[in-house]
Amino acid sequence: MQKELSPTAATATPTTAMPATATPTRRPRSPARALRRLREDAGAATAEYLVATMAAVGFAGLLIVILRGNEVRGILTELVRNALSVG
Repeated sequence: MQKELSPTAATATPTTAMPATATPTRRPRSPARALRRLREDAGAATAEYLVATMAAVGFAGLLIVILRGNEVRGILTELVRNALSVG
């Protein structure tokens, strides 16, 4: 025969469980370790800015090459002439 558990016995925690105020054991955090972790990521933002800047410079160079072409220059000149000759 199985013994039925009372509602309080069914929800009770085992005696081996940690109290709510206890923290799991781990290495204590040292200031030197925290500083080391910060130094490892110190240049990450700078590297991201460098990549974005280099992409912008490459795009600007491509636009300069395209806009210096005779065909594009003719299109832009014709556009300006049409805009100035109203009537």
